[in-house]
Amino acid sequence: MEEYTEMFGDINLTIGMLSKEDNISKEDIYSHLASFIQNTDILDDAIVQKLIYYTSKDMRDEDIPREIRMLAGEVLVSLAAHDFNSVMYEVQSNFRILELPNEFVVLALAELANSYVSQSIPFMMMTLLTMQTMLRLVEDESMRQTFCIALEKFSKAIYKYVNHWKDFPYPKLDANRLSDKIFMLFRYIMEKWTSQVSPMTTFAIVKIHGPTISLLLHREDFREYALSQIPWLLTQYKDKESDFYITQSLKQILTATVLYDIALPMNLRRSILSSLLHQFCRVPEPPIKENKIEASSCFLVLAHANPADLLEFFDEQIRSANEAVRTGILTLLRSTINAEEPRFRNHTTSIEKSVKVVMSDLNVKVRKSTLLLIQTMCEKGYIEAREGWPLINYIFSQFAMSNRNLEKPVKSNSQDDEEEERSIQETSLEVLKSLDPLVIGMPQVLWPRILTFVVPEEYTGTLDYLFNIIRILVMAEEKKKRDIQESTALVISTGAVKLPSPQQLLARLLVIAMLASIGKLCGVSAIGLLKIVPEIIHPKLVDLWKTRLPELLRPLEGNNSSIVLWETMLLQLLKESLWKISDVAWTSQLSRDFSQQMGSYSNSSIEKKFLWKALGTTLASCPDTEFVSSQIKEFLVTPSQLGDQRQGTTSILGYCSENHLDIVLKVLKTFQDKEKFFINRCKGIFSGKKSLTKTDLILIYGSVALHAPKQQLLVRLDQDIMAQILLLYNQCSQVLGMSVINKDMDLQMSFTRSITEIGIAIQDAEDHKFQFTYKEVLVGFMLDLIKDEPLNSLASPVRWKVLIALRYLSKLKPLLSLNDHLNILEENIRRLMPLPPLEKLKSAGETDKDKERINFLYERSMDALGKLLRSMIWDDTDAQNCEEMFNLLRMWLVSQKEWERERAFEIISKILTNDIEAPQNFRIGSLLGLLAPHLCDTLPSIRQAATSSTIGLFCVKGICLEVDRLQDLQEGLKSNDEQVQIKIASKIAKIICKFIPNEEIQAFLEETLDGLETLNPMCTKACGIWMIAALKEHGAVLEDQLLEILSTTYHHMPVLRQKEESFQFMLEAISQIASFHMDAVVVNLLQKPLPFDRDTKTLWKALAENPASSGKLLKALIRKLEARLEDDIAGVDAISVACAMYEVILTGTHITHLYPEMFTLLLKLVSCSLGLKMPTSTLSQRRRVMQLGERQQIPDPCRLSTATLKCLQAQAMREGLAKESDEGDNLWNLLSNPDTHHLGVCALARSMAVWQQGVILDIMEYLLSSLTSSTENYRITGTAFFSELMREPILWKHGNLRDVLIFMDQSAWDSNAILRQMAIRGLGNTACGAPHKVKKHKQIMLESIIRGLYHLARTEVVCESLKALKKIMELLTERDISFYFKEIVLQTRTFFEDEQDDVRLTAILLFEDLASLTGRRWKIFFAEEVKKSMISFLLHLWDPNPKIGAACRDVLVICIPFLGLQELYGVLDHLLEQDLPRARDFYRQLCMKLAKKNQEILWILHTHAFTFFNSSWEMIRSAAVKLMDAIILHLTSQYVELLDREQLTMRLQALRHDSCVSVQRASEAALQTLLRRCKETSILL
Repeated sequence: MEEYTEMFGDINLTIGMLSKEDNISKEDIYSHLASFIQNTDILDDAIVQKLIYYTSKDMRDEDIPREIRMLAGEVLVSLAAHDFNSVMYEVQSNFRILELPNEFVVLALAELANSYVSQSIPFMMMTLLTMQTMLRLVEDESMRQTFCIALEKFSKAIYKYVNHWKDFPYPKLDANRLSDKIFMLFRYIMEKWTSQVSPMTTFAIVKIHGPTISLLLHREDFREYALSQIPWLLTQYKDKESDFYITQSLKQILTATVLYDIALPMNLRRSILSSLLHQFCRVPEPPIKENKIEASSCFLVLAHANPADLLEFFDEQIRSANEAVRTGILTLLRSTINAEEPRFRNHTTSIEKSVKVVMSDLNVKVRKSTLLLIQTMCEKGYIEAREGWPLINYIFSQFAMSNRNLEKPVKSNSQDDEEEERSIQETSLEVLKSLDPLVIGMPQVLWPRILTFVVPEEYTGTLDYLFNIIRILVMAEEKKKRDIQESTALVISTGAVKLPSPQQLLARLLVIAMLASIGKLCGVSAIGLLKIVPEIIHPKLVDLWKTRLPELLRPLEGNNSSIVLWETMLLQLLKESLWKISDVAWTSQLSRDFSQQMGSYSNSSIEKKFLWKALGTTLASCPDTEFVSSQIKEFLVTPSQLGDQRQGTTSILGYCSENHLDIVLKVLKTFQDKEKFFINRCKGIFSGKKSLTKTDLILIYGSVALHAPKQQLLVRLDQDIMAQILLLYNQCSQVLGMSVINKDMDLQMSFTRSITEIGIAIQDAEDHKFQFTYKEVLVGFMLDLIKDEPLNSLASPVRWKVLIALRYLSKLKPLLSLNDHLNILEENIRRLMPLPPLEKLKSAGETDKDKERINFLYERSMDALGKLLRSMIWDDTDAQNCEEMFNLLRMWLVSQKEWERERAFEIISKILTNDIEAPQNFRIGSLLGLLAPHLCDTLPSIRQAATSSTIGLFCVKGICLEVDRLQDLQEGLKSNDEQVQIKIASKIAKIICKFIPNEEIQAFLEETLDGLETLNPMCTKACGIWMIAALKEHGAVLEDQLLEILSTTYHHMPVLRQKEESFQFMLEAISQIASFHMDAVVVNLLQKPLPFDRDTKTLWKALAENPASSGKLLKALIRKLEARLEDDIAGVDAISVACAMYEVILTGTHITHLYPEMFTLLLKLVSCSLGLKMPTSTLSQRRRVMQLGERQQIPDPCRLSTATLKCLQAQAMREGLAKESDEGDNLWNLLSNPDTHHLGVCALARSMAVWQQGVILDIMEYLLSSLTSSTENYRITGTAFFSELMREPILWKHGNLRDVLIFMDQSAWDSNAILRQMAIRGLGNTACGAPHKVKKHKQIMLESIIRGLYHLARTEVVCESLKALKKIMELLTERDISFYFKEIVLQTRTFFEDEQDDVRLTAILLFEDLASLTGRRWKIFFAEEVKKSMISFLLHLWDPNPKIGAACRDVLVICIPFLGLQELYGVLDHLLEQDLPRARDFYRQLCMKLAKKNQEILWILHTHAFTFFNSSWEMIRSAAVKLMDAIILHLTSQYVELLDREQLTMRLQALRHDSCVSVQRASEAALQTLLRRCKETSILL
């Protein structure tokens, strides 16, 4: 309900829009309304009434565009479906008497009458009456056309009512009243309007005629008038546009005449027929299609009314010889027959008579129309037995005529004419194809006269359908014979027709049957026909053919039937049939019939070739030797009757010799002796070859040998055949009696073919004892022929034929030697392989035919070469000989020219097939390596051939592969996508490599390595893929061949390095080998001389980068290095391992788990190689070009080892196993220098990642043995390393440093100074790592360390001892060191003036620590030592080393209290200022304080200062002089008098000449101060 409301809500809205004056929107509104009303079953009455109002209003509104008014009228008419009465009322209300209506009102009434006939009829009388009053008022042409349209539709409605009033729902009305009104209206229009009206009005009046006259014809009183209007209608045939409506009106009128059984007057009927025929056959302006169809329909109506009269009219017109008329009548006859008008069948004879009239017409369109009519007549059974044969004959004659016209076209014929003739041919064949021979009457017409078309050559093109017709007829007759014991259907006289003889039929059918081998239907049909007509041929053949013919048809069931096989089977059938007949006369006649049919086929056709062989076979089967001999002589003397005299005589005599060898050879010899061949040969050249030449005879002898009985042949071969052939060949090669090389290609080809056939014949004889004496001579002839062939073209088939001849000759005895075989093969390969590319060869051809011929020769030559190689290689049972012959193709398989490679692979794919079995010891490894990479070659053909060859290589070896899977993969190699090729090649390699014999892997790898060097990029990739696949599959079993494989690989490295991708594959191969035999590969590589060259380094890198082998590699190297350092002695072999490790680690290989062992071994190696020199015998002997000024560097073993350790540490840092050394890169210089090695080790130890407890503990475990090593260097290394580790508390907690401490203590007493130094450092570092151990073992440690202070020869030991004491004393109390305090203090003071900054600084710092440990017991002693040391502290405040100056300041601060000089703190504070005070000022302030407090100390300083005047440091000398100046200035007079003025003056005077300006000035100032003080005290200097 909601949908209903919504729908009518929308329509009300639409209706509301109609009230607006917008004409643009009204067009869309009415279009929408029209669609809506048509698709709506129910409309509300109110809506209908509104729509009627608006549509009627708009329809009549003159101001609205015509298109909208028309749409409004259409909507108004469509509303009648919902309320007809209301719509009719609305229209009638505007259609008033004597008042001219709106035209759309008239059109609406007309449309209502047309669409609603049943409802309109009751209103019709009123409408017509009103319309009658209006016609007189009409003057406008448009309005006249409107009334004509209305009258047309009113007439149609009434006509329908008149003829179907019973179907109307109300009682019958008086139709006469209606027709009266129509009559009056029509008569008024014809009388008043037809004289002077426009063409459009005339057109409208024409359309009235059909419906109106048809209506009037039902009234007898109106018929005469109605028929009288037809001539006016016929006269209106003027315009193509209106002709259709005239014809349509005629059709309506003619249909009404038939309906009311009205006979048209003769004149009127003829006028109608003529007009309609003219319309149908009009030539200058062909009728439009619709008009032609309507005219054809009119003829059908006339044919139904009076067929005899129509056929009489057609017969009169068809004799006019007018093309258009004839084709039109033939077409009309055809359409009439197709309509199957029953009354028309009674006039078949008349139709046949009319057809025969046009049979002689040569016009193409008439011929085609005639054929189509005959086709229809045959289909519909319009053929009579007595008169029908000419029509059938016409079909075949038209095909033959067209064939002749096309074969010998007149020069003036255009292309259109040729197409028309072909159209006739096609139509003829189509007629025969559709012909049903079993239609009533047809068997009597066709049989047996249809057989007359079988033999003549001109009907060959019809044989497909002809044979089918004959087969259907014969089979139908046989069926009748089975059903009814007697049949008369085919028993009819042939009349004047001459039927073919049985021999003619057999000859023809056998020849045509040959076409079945090339897939032609007529060939199969010919066999099928033979199968059902044996009685016609010969009664004796019934049983034979019943069994043999079904067998014969079996090969044709597939698509791979062979021409040769089919030909052989047909000839065998012929032999058996002739033997079964056993009738000399019959056989002789058959041979004559074969001869008579020679002209029916072209010389190059398959039928002609079979015909020659069939004739030869028939003669062979003929027992009449005289007849056979005469026939052979006739063919030899007049060979032109055979067509191609050479092929004909060769085939006939060859096949005849199967049973008549003696006769053939005798006739040949007689003919040869009688003929003068020199003259005949010339005649053959200059006179069109009307007689046989010597070349022809050479061919004939070969053919005779091929077909002769083999045992008879071997007896007569040498003398009667070979001798004659060579005689003829030599005669042809002579000029004026002298032998020359004959360049006659025809002679060469004939000679080669003849020799080939003789070779085949001998081989077929299978007589293993027979020795062919002419073999060597013939091989020589063949090689001479092929040597003369050019290498830049392929114009002759000589190569191809010679290769075939050599293949058969090579199999004959006596067998040739290997060298002979190699020479033959090499010569033939050299004649084919270097030819230019096929496209270039083909470009030499001038025409497409020439190009096709060159292509054919190329394919056949390559095939022949492949077969020759295949034969000669596999016929040899010696595997080595086979390999030698294969090697002849090697250079071509890897040629840089892809067309040469393509040929080589095409050939080798023919050699390596799965039906061959190679000799037992035949090796495939090298060949596989040669072939397999080309699975990815540039050409798809090479890839396919290479795959086939690779598969075949294993097949000939008897190795079973997954052939089906490989062949599926092979299909994918047709793709040009390189990635797809590589992927497929990899899959194939994985499958095939499993089957390579282990003993042949080395040869395979050597070949692939060669391929990596020389092949193109894609093949190089394939080489690598195959090599890796083979090694993955067989790597585990290559131990015995390993050294040779590696040696071969190394040999290729220099060349492969130039090809990056190939080089990578080689490296991967070595990595693959190493994954199975790591130790062997490592040992082999370690034998390379040092320093490693680039290739060796690359190999180590490759092994390291291979995930499968990197772990094994490092372990193997560790084992090797461990073994070579077992005695703590480093040799060159150990250095080699280190260099290898360097290359491996450099790749970034993870070392986490191997790091401790590697580190300790490399550190040991560095230690053991300190100071070693590389023996010259181990150096690489490779010559290297030196740059200008460059000196050859001899490698340092220690530096090589250090470099490896450095690399290891770098990797360890990346992995978080170590940290950056505080020495930076200087660490490695220290480490490799024997003098600083221990320092480098210490720095290295400090770079250990202590947080990696597991790692460092393992390293400590491995290094522990170094402390007891027999070599001093290694002990030093271990001691130095551990000395740094002693500072780490965590290592004391988890490690075994307690034992190390003992070793340290022992080593502190060692005679080696460096060892003592490192041991003391370790003891000192113990204070950092294990303070508790220091307290526990203080006595032992202090004794060991203090002892170091006495090693004055090595300041390093002293310095280390001082540092150790400082560290230890920080942990001890006064009591702990009481026993050693004095000794330590005294020894420490001795180093305040040491030249080494580190010693001075450490001594001063230690003295500072001693001050803090000085107890009551040693306080006085220490105070005295302070006094003695104070001069050093004061002077070294200005030490060159700032650290020492700072330390002196600190120690002064600590030590002043011991002297009771706290007043000096203020002076010392100045030293803490940012800007240091001047030394002179500081000293004067200091001395001033001392002078006031303690003159004694001042005097002591004066006493000690003298020693510093000779200091090596300028700043110390300057400071000493300045201090002396300050002391002199502040000494009391008492002390001044005590000065040794003479010595002091002398020393200061000397310093005035010091190299340092500062010293000079200070000394000058000091002298002045001394002089002034002396004056003050009145003391003379």
